[in-house]
Amino acid sequence: MIEVRCAWATSAPEYVAYHDEEWGRPVRDDQGLYEKLCLEAFQSGLSWLTILRKRAGFRAAFRDFDLETVAAFGAADVERLLADPEIVRNRMKINAAIHNARAALALPTGLATLIWRYADPSAPAPLTMQDVPAMTDGSRALAKDLKKNGFTFVGPTTAYALMQACGLVNDHLATCPSR
Repeated sequence: MIEVRCAWATSAPEYVAYHDEEWGRPVRDDQGLYEKLCLEAFQSGLSWLTILRKRAGFRAAFRDFDLETVAAFGAADVERLLADPEIVRNRMKINAAIHNARAALALPTGLATLIWRYADPSAPAPLTMQDVPAMTDGSRALAKDLKKNGFTFVGPTTAYALMQACGLVNDHLATCPSR
């Protein structure tokens, strides 16, 4: 079988690096999962390349996505973030990131425990990009569970993108060397 990288990951150096070094690799800590959840929410309606190119800005603006630090953000922080050209300046998404940090800290067993309940390692390897779903029953259940626990801006498509990014499912194509 000829090894071919996933088609979405070939158009820009940032995509290649993200695909080859990060996408689909397990993320099991609360802070890492919170960062990915935030970035997936900020990506909604935008290109993932935009998020990758602004990632350093996001990390600086959101203090490396430290849950306790972001949970303590107030109105002045929101205004600071809205003025920061290094991130996506969307009030709803910024407020969701702050709100979700608080929700994550309120989870009795942590964010990783909640999210990893929905891992699905048994999904078949996609043969083409058309075989990769935008959402699944698992992502619908994860989104519902996150919302039940107070999270916002976490629909089933965002939840599935998180699952893909953090290794809960393996959506690398069957021919991809990263599979």
